[in-house]
Amino acid sequence: MTYSKKRYFVYFALTLFIMLVPFITINDNHLLLLSFDKLQFHFLGLVYSVSELYVMPFLLMFLFIGIFALTSMFGRIWCGWSCPQTMFRVIYRDLIESTILDLRRIKNKQKDIDYSKGSNQIKKYIAVLLWFVITLIISSNFMLYFIPPEDFFVYLQNPLDHSFMIIFILTVALFLVYDIVFMKENFCVYICPYSRIQSVLYDDDTKQVNYDYNRGGKVYENNVKSIFKVKEWSKNEECTTCEACVKVCPTHIDIRKGLQVECINCLECSDACASVMGKLNKESLIHWGSTNKILNKKNVSIFTKKNTTYFVSLFLCIFLAFYFSLEKENFLVNVNKTTELYSVKENGTISNNYILTIHNTQDKDYTFDIRLLDDKDFKIKRFESVKLKAGEKTKKILLLETTDDFKKLEKKPSKVSIEIFTQENEKIKILRQIAFFYPKN
Repeated sequence: MTYSKKRYFVYFALTLFIMLVPFITINDNHLLLLSFDKLQFHFLGLVYSVSELYVMPFLLMFLFIGIFALTSMFGRIWCGWSCPQTMFRVIYRDLIESTILDLRRIKNKQKDIDYSKGSNQIKKYIAVLLWFVITLIISSNFMLYFIPPEDFFVYLQNPLDHSFMIIFILTVALFLVYDIVFMKENFCVYICPYSRIQSVLYDDDTKQVNYDYNRGGKVYENNVKSIFKVKEWSKNEECTTCEACVKVCPTHIDIRKGLQVECINCLECSDACASVMGKLNKESLIHWGSTNKILNKKNVSIFTKKNTTYFVSLFLCIFLAFYFSLEKENFLVNVNKTTELYSVKENGTISNNYILTIHNTQDKDYTFDIRLLDDKDFKIKRFESVKLKAGEKTKKILLLETTDDFKKLEKKPSKVSIEIFTQENEKIKILRQIAFFYPKN
């Protein structure tokens, strides 16, 4: 199977996965959703409030370290095999323009379309129209990662009431039309910052697109085109200078020059070379592999010191994210002190006032109440249980008071342990220690 067919299969699988993820739920929670409306982050069936995003830093670190590790080991495999820019260009250029409308040949991406023919002009407008329809689907699917599908389709029935969502979808769609139809691969070459940093992460062990000049001969010297030598098969200079690898390149480079920032590792040049060399009963001169393996003929292990460091860092990110996710609370409680530190009663008891902010992050309605874990020295003077709907939050006053004259207490506690629980299910609870203020004298 050629690299192109493998890429098409990967593109189809990724597209199917990305389109279906917003509709996948675990225990009525979404697999992946960042809801700005409900201020929630759904991840693998777990729901985090915006004030609980302590897992996010580790996930972001995993993302960035993972990109560096992936590039260091496998080159720009992301660009050629997973990047939306590359996938969208393949859909527009290879599927719509080449296969459906026959405006260009897939094997020759260097030749521009001749629009002097009237029929080609009409086909061009049809291609843009078809792509615009596809971009509307893409941008709508992208929106589903921020608005759950059950709300999104309701919002579509009242577009005037959700104008921001409609404008966002249209803006993303129009940008993709401009990017894919007019900017083309120039986005990868001149705008994408990833192409500028990838060469810094490369070494001789990095898998990349390599032209085997040991077999084909050095067609270029110092990146300046030299006069092609007459190929003598006895000298193992096997390149036929057909330039099939040049014509098929979507970023308009010649891989025989060596590593270039424009190369996106799509490996179409390898397929083109394999097609030509196959007629001569020879293997392709262009391979996806490290410099050490392809050119220096050395065995390469993936467990180098650099890669091992990446593996350890990625493992720590996952471990810490998992560890802190275990501390996820069933609901949110914030305890704040009022401006009055304490109040001394005539009988010698001391009271403290607090403001409790309770947020029901569950999908069910619950009635929240409080009890003291230290009811020997303190008592709840004032607190009213409150019933909150799913996602609702409220503020309540809590008044704590000593059970006896504070001076008679053998030990002067500075903290009080309280437990906030739900009356419907007492297993859903949170423990808090709050400061208790009193006069020193």
